[in-house]
Amino acid sequence: MAGSTDRVRGALRDAGHDDTIVTFPASTRTAAEAAAAVGCAVAQIAKSLVFRAGDRPVLVIASGTNRVDTGKVADLVGAAVERPDVRWVRDVTGFAIGGVAPVGHLTAPIVLVDADLAAIDPIWAAAGAPNAVFRTRFSDLLALSGGTVAAIAE
Repeated sequence: MAGSTDRVRGALRDAGHDDTIVTFPASTRTAAEAAAAVGCAVAQIAKSLVFRAGDRPVLVIASGTNRVDTGKVADLVGAAVERPDVRWVRDVTGFAIGGVAPVGHLTAPIVLVDADLAAIDPIWAAAGAPNAVFRTRFSDLLALSGGTVAAIAE
């Protein structure tokens, strides 16, 4: 996982973002685990969910409290989306599920960013490993990910 975290660190630095990566001895795989480790509200966790639209990865960065409406995602990307298997996620992103970061993907995804994150500061996102996160702001998350703000919550 060190390579994945290093890839995130490099993407942050290349974008002029401070290296705010923090690693924990316990898991930060889920939004609840990440919030407990960081000491923040679950809504402050930006969970990175990967979907598949044919052969194209779709990354949805959602507030930790929100469930993603896949119908809305499909409408936004103009194609049916499905949950891929763990191997496909690893192959196209370079990250294991639970550590998928919003940056540093091996294959550039279509990126949708939950509009609800705009009201939250700071935001914590996965940093490439299931026990690593980084701190950011909404505007920086948009710039880093190249995402489009969208209403994706159920």
